[in-house]
Amino acid sequence: MYMVYWTEYKEDVPLARAQSFDTSQMGAALHFMEQLRIRHRAGEAVRFITMCSENPHHVGHAGAADPKPNYNWKKRRK
Repeated sequence: MYMVYWTEYKEDVPLARAQSFDTSQMGAALHFMEQLRIRHRAGEAVRFITMCSENPHHVGHAGAADPKPNYNWKKRRK
């Protein structure tokens, strides 16, 4: 799933906006963002255009897992 977020200003009041896209619609999300950027370049008060993604089919919880007690990784090489 993809979410495109942007802010529009109406009479100097920021209004947060969002549009969701299905996991298979990355191209459509990027095209939508480009249309927002075109509006911005044309002088419209459209700012802070960004996209976030989340895979609904991932395994486990988001974030880093806790290492096991016997985990012995060292940064330097031996």
